[in-house]
Amino acid sequence: MAKIELKQPIVDEISATIKDAATVVIVKYSGITVAQDTQLRKQLREAGVTYKVYKNTLMTRAFKGTEFEGLTDSLKGTNAIAVSKDDATAPARILSKFGKTCPAIELKAGVVEGILYDEKGMAQIASIPSREELLSKFLGSIKSPITNFARVLNQIAEKGGPDACEPAPKTEEAAAESVVEAAETPAAE
Repeated sequence: MAKIELKQPIVDEISATIKDAATVVIVKYSGITVAQDTQLRKQLREAGVTYKVYKNTLMTRAFKGTEFEGLTDSLKGTNAIAVSKDDATAPARILSKFGKTCPAIELKAGVVEGILYDEKGMAQIASIPSREELLSKFLGSIKSPITNFARVLNQIAEKGGPDACEPAPKTEEAAAESVVEAAETPAAE
């Protein structure tokens, strides 16, 4: 049995993992401890991100002919891939945040929704909040004017309703002017 035949199932596994992926990120991970690796894998798994270490040559074969082929230039040294099919920013966001406490983790490159990004581009992608955070901010901004309006209505109701806010009594001169204005205004038919 040839070496290529033995490695083909692994190439197929990588191909299946990246198929229909929103994001694939290449990560340099050398120098990470077992405890740090376990913690990182847990965070990624909770976010629905697949994180695996493969040989560079096998990743190169799997990327060939796909939108991820541009990542092969980054496959030097010890690498892993982080793949997300749903949340396009999750791998970069989690890995970048983890990299702040563990300098052994380094984003090298990634393809996000079909666009190839280098290390700097991936840092920008990592700064984008998650979909849930963006939705909660959006809903908060919509809810704010409604909440303020409800407070105003509540204050009016607490004071006895709109009738409690009667206009100041008119002087005789102001009352006479309003009668003249009413008389001069033609009635609607």
